[in-house]
Amino acid sequence: MTSIAADKAQQQPIEILEELLAARFSCRAFLSKPVPGPTIERILAAAQRTASWCNSQPWRLEITSGAATQKFREVMYAAASSGKPTAGDFPFPREYRGVYLERRRESGFQLYNSLGIARGDKAGYARQSLENFNFFGAPHVAIVHSDEALGVYGAIDCGGYVTSFMLAAQALGVATIPQAALAFHSDVVRAHFGLADDRHVVCGISFGYPDLAHKANSYRTTRAEIADAVRFFDD
Repeated sequence: MTSIAADKAQQQPIEILEELLAARFSCRAFLSKPVPGPTIERILAAAQRTASWCNSQPWRLEITSGAATQKFREVMYAAASSGKPTAGDFPFPREYRGVYLERRRESGFQLYNSLGIARGDKAGYARQSLENFNFFGAPHVAIVHSDEALGVYGAIDCGGYVTSFMLAAQALGVATIPQAALAFHSDVVRAHFGLADDRHVVCGISFGYPDLAHKANSYRTTRAEIADAVRFFDD
């Protein structure tokens, strides 16, 4: 056993999880190389272990590869470019304010700065936003949807599933980006995949191998301190 392999073997489970969480990022430029089927199946098998309310496991996925990804890309890009009002199944945030607005702005400016888009360049912002519907060049897209009757709790369970999916993918060298933007056109998604009206689109996940040389993948977002997110009560 090599020294590197020995070190890995001695790692505690929490250390492996910490590494995966630290290494994962929202990939905004992918290589065209497809992910092998067995690798995708392994990601799905791991993600299926996600906890859910009453073990309801409300998530269902539509996953595209090859020509199917290209067809879906064309449909979504056309919808996003049309100027038609968006139609999501879940309410979007009413507004970002305070620290949430600050974090959103920081993330956006990091992306725009990495790509050389000047602050205030609304046309540049719009072009980059449309890249969501190009799936950032990813060879695969997963659409995550839930049963309408389960409401917000079904969506919360799907959120847990998305995290499991992304961490499993990271463990196998596959990059991901969760995309609420794809749920902005849930009616288009349903029509494209032939989903029933009672299936509500939660989000998409574009995935594949990362183009680490691309400027869009050159930065990492920050995280708040624990003290900013948690209060402890002892008595």
